[in-house]
Amino acid sequence: CGIMIKNLIDSFQKKSLKGRFLLVIGILFFLIYLVLGLFIIFMKNFPIQMQYGYRIAFGVVLVVYAFFRFVRIINDNND
Repeated sequence: CGIMIKNLIDSFQKKSLKGRFLLVIGILFFLIYLVLGLFIIFMKNFPIQMQYGYRIAFGVVLVVYAFFRFVRIINDNND
């Protein structure tokens, strides 16, 4: 785990300013989609009128999309 973090920091420092900015934005949107999906699934008083099954499905789609974005960030970072 320590080696992976060191490699991540080294590759982050080698990136251009634009590359670092895009990496940070990518991580930010990964976290936004993940938190939004979990929020939709577990919030009791959801402000939008939606059936419970559709809420769960929509939340799961957002969480899966967040992990898809995370995998893309990891793959782009390895280059």
